[in-house]
Amino acid sequence: MNRKVVLGTGVVVVAAVAIGVYASANKGDAATSKTSVALITDAAGIDDKSFQQSAWQGLTSWAKANDMKQGKGGYTYFQAKTSADFETNINQAVANGYQNIYGIGFPKTPAINAAAKKYPKNNFMIIDDIAKKRQNVVSVTFHTEQSSYLAGVAAAKTTKTNQLGFIGGMESAVVKTFETGFVAGAKSVNPNIKVDVQYVGDFADAGKAKTIAASMYQNGSDVLYQAAGGAGAGVFTEAKDLNEKQTKAHKVWVVGVDVDQAADGVYQATDGKSNFTLTSATKGVGTAVKDVTERAATDKFPGGQHLVYGLKNKGVAVTRGQMSAGAWQAVQKAQKAIVAGDVKVPAK
Repeated sequence: MNRKVVLGTGVVVVAAVAIGVYASANKGDAATSKTSVALITDAAGIDDKSFQQSAWQGLTSWAKANDMKQGKGGYTYFQAKTSADFETNINQAVANGYQNIYGIGFPKTPAINAAAKKYPKNNFMIIDDIAKKRQNVVSVTFHTEQSSYLAGVAAAKTTKTNQLGFIGGMESAVVKTFETGFVAGAKSVNPNIKVDVQYVGDFADAGKAKTIAASMYQNGSDVLYQAAGGAGAGVFTEAKDLNEKQTKAHKVWVVGVDVDQAADGVYQATDGKSNFTLTSATKGVGTAVKDVTERAATDKFPGGQHLVYGLKNKGVAVTRGQMSAGAWQAVQKAQKAIVAGDVKVPAK
């Protein structure tokens, strides 16, 4: 098992046989702070330009505001190479005194369920899934179908071919909400619009995502929505490769996910600099991390609860991005209708 630990501004890869500063496994030196936090991430890590990065940014933001340092007694993250490492990394986090342990993403649910039973004095959070109900576990989910619906409206208002694409990571109930919302939003604008749907099979294979994107663009889709975690980088790479060979007027688009991915859409067209990130359907993972950490710090950890974040409580949103005035107006109108309850967005 390998994991990554951040020390200062550098990144050090540490093997289990030489765990170093954080994992001496000396319980006598373990942190005891009730607000100490450890994130459990997958191989894409905290710089995946997606929800794990959002979680880390939320945690570091809260830590800075509350004078919490990185390391024992403060905060850190444990990065797995495979899903087999999740439970091992949770055990390491507990052994090193981290009181609050957050599983970032639904693949960590089995490990969080097992750990919550094994360590009843620790607090656990699972994001993007519902864990077994225990008083030391909080589950956090998002109405991603709502933000995806708005992304679908934006895409349908932008496409010149009336053909869109959706590229998911691992096919699951969670990712299906992105797909379902996106398709519903697009069809609310044009019932006859075509949406090509394909899945990578995981959240890490950027090469496969790039291949899927290339096929979709070649077959006529000109706006692709990727909800594929770290694999989504491949979609941006393909769009950039295509767009750099043509004028700005003929660009193909990408819709970002989880965090604002506008910076990933910057490119040099044959007739000048431009940006192909149409919008980003953001998910407030960082907001949830800050919220739960604040509650833990004030002895109000929401154990046994299921917290849901949506448009109404600003848990999801879409960015203005590169939308035209007409597309942005349509998105705002749809958002108001969803918040008012006039539009019910399907989640599956």
